[in-house]
Amino acid sequence: MQRHDFAYDLPPDLIAQTPLAERSASRLLVLEPNSGRDGAPASATPKTTSDGVRSAAATTVAGDRAQAATATTTGSGGTSAEVGAQMPPPGTLRDCTMRHFPSLLRPGDLLVFNDTKVVAARLIGTKPSGGRVEIFLERVVAEVENQALVQLRASKPIRDGLEVTTAGGIVRILGRQDDLWRVEFPGSALEFFERWGDVPLPPYIHRAADANDRERYQSIFARERGAVAAPTASLHFDSQLIRDIEAMGVNRAFVTLHVGAGTFQPVRMDDLDTHVMHAERVSVSAATCRAIEKTRAAGGRVVAIGTTVIRALESAALATVFPTGGSAERPAMAPTVVATAAAIVPLRLPEEGWSGETRLFIRPGFNFQVADALLTNFHLPESTLLMLVCAFAGMRPVLAAYEHAVRAKYRFFSYGDAMFLTRAAANAQPAAAATQAPAVPNAAAPTPSATPATAPTAAAAAAPTKRPSS
Repeated sequence: MQRHDFAYDLPPDLIAQTPLAERSASRLLVLEPNSGRDGAPASATPKTTSDGVRSAAATTVAGDRAQAATATTTGSGGTSAEVGAQMPPPGTLRDCTMRHFPSLLRPGDLLVFNDTKVVAARLIGTKPSGGRVEIFLERVVAEVENQALVQLRASKPIRDGLEVTTAGGIVRILGRQDDLWRVEFPGSALEFFERWGDVPLPPYIHRAADANDRERYQSIFARERGAVAAPTASLHFDSQLIRDIEAMGVNRAFVTLHVGAGTFQPVRMDDLDTHVMHAERVSVSAATCRAIEKTRAAGGRVVAIGTTVIRALESAALATVFPTGGSAERPAMAPTVVATAAAIVPLRLPEEGWSGETRLFIRPGFNFQVADALLTNFHLPESTLLMLVCAFAGMRPVLAAYEHAVRAKYRFFSYGDAMFLTRAAANAQPAAAATQAPAVPNAAAPTPSATPATAPTAAAAAAPTKRPSS
């Protein structure tokens, strides 16, 4: 699977530059699974853009059909019935608004939100020479509160020991740490950014942040400081919408995943096996784990509000199999072991909760363990977030839905509209495909030298693993 498989054509004028006047006024595209009828929606036939290039979504649909036909005639992909079973049909699309969202829920469902709070993470300073330096917070160093890992932008190279003058005082550049810089502040790094920094609007919003962004680029549930980008699916909820949902007997719980600046970094390599995710701090409380297990036991659905919630919950579930995890520098387990074990042994969240760092990279073939449905915004072409959504609801239906959203002029990205998806049955993937999931909680994607020469068999992966108690 290659990066370009997740491309689609997006006119720049569909990228939302400002929030709507009301949070819940956003449009909502609902993707409902089909009952098994094959073929793309009539509106998703291949089309040619003004520059002669077909949209990626339409091309993917057409390509899937061609692949199915080839597999059936050549026999290389098994019988036609087997091929059909591995290829989920596109779903049915409904155009709604966020005010219709409660009608998609059922009494006893559980909504899980990310309660991270966005820090004013963008800071401007000057070098002794007078040159401008932009400091963008990635995350605070856990053991030293006056130090942080940041991205730096300047017209000329940065050197170790450089002192940058800001409105709040001198910031000292200590040195590089992987692709980031470690810097020292006059006091608490978080407090420094909150007082002197600006709202870190995404790079595709081409304007300066204003006073309105301090409220609107923050969810109504934001309480745990540490993110440098908003968990945007939760931006659609206001007090009235929450009251309507509560009146239905729908519950809610929270996780914390502090979204890092790496969420805006593009996937640079065509081969997805070589992509390494940025680390993000996660906390899933014991109370949330209990609420999820209680919801499951009662037959309710777990509805993730945003891709950050998916990554937090799946990281916690995988931690029950490999609790030691490892570190970003020394992966503890090859990714094939994690994915194969997760495919064989249904996982439950740890009773005691889980916290740590995750680099979990979710893409088609991943075996989801926790969420049944997902509310999310529309994501950038070729991004890891779009790959996650495709893994959750099926690549073909999701890309066809994106093509529909473009035609229907939905608003895209952080201040844009939303999409509601139900998890594809068994993720519509054969178990073997799950070995492609290239990440582990607390671990970077291993280098080839760190990966065993021979991937473990399913039996070997499952042998030391027992179903965690609930």
